[in-house]
Amino acid sequence: MILAGGAARRLGGVDKPALRVGGRALLDRVLDACRGAGRTVVVGPRRPTVRPVRWAREEPSGGGPVAAVDAGVRQTTAPVVLVLSADLPFLTPETVETLLNGVEGTEGAVLIDSDGREQPLVAAYRAEPLRREIALLATEHGGLGGLPLRLLVSELALARLQHPTASFDCDTWEDITTARARIREHGRVLDEWITAVKAELGIDLDVDTAALLDLARDAAHGVARPAAPLTTFLVGYAAAQKGGGPEALAAATEKAAALAARWAEEQ
Repeated sequence: MILAGGAARRLGGVDKPALRVGGRALLDRVLDACRGAGRTVVVGPRRPTVRPVRWAREEPSGGGPVAAVDAGVRQTTAPVVLVLSADLPFLTPETVETLLNGVEGTEGAVLIDSDGREQPLVAAYRAEPLRREIALLATEHGGLGGLPLRLLVSELALARLQHPTASFDCDTWEDITTARARIREHGRVLDEWITAVKAELGIDLDVDTAALLDLARDAAHGVARPAAPLTTFLVGYAAAQKGGGPEALAAATEKAAALAARWAEEQ
């Protein structure tokens, strides 16, 4: 479940899940990280999303994170639920897998940030303990509206996991600026760009970036500089003509790379 109904007061009340980092809405980035879920529930106002989801609203509207978690967990029968905020620009499928594996032998697994603070909205929980604590809080307080999330998770036996960037969330404009700058850092920008392009084009394909860059370099040096983008385009087109997929792309890349090598030898 993804909580996407906050007021974003420190951002002036803008629609935070729709803010873009690396050309993609924050909510879509989180949805991409948990695309392997059996069911995805977004708690908040309906909005366009990169893939289909089930929508829910907390009661009362604007009732806070505990009420939102309650609304989300009512929409699933899964034994383990992933609970995420909608403002995690650096969440990855690998981190999601780590959280799910971390639940083994506990009631949940939660990420901690660089300062050692728990981030209960970057976590995986066993559903039954979560429902138990929600019911107890509702009885004790006469409802769930306005309750802080720490009351919900404080009684759960949790594994605490650390990740350098996945727990980074965007609460302020400074956070948004930091996130936008970080994805353009050397060593990260190409992966971010390829992921964004695949999402925009609706392509679910593992791309061997290193092989394509090597091909582009060889075409540029062995033939002519404009040959690099044209060659990689033709490789993609050829792979699509063969049905697409990693095997077709690898085969087309290998053939073009061999041709570029033969051109270079003739010089």
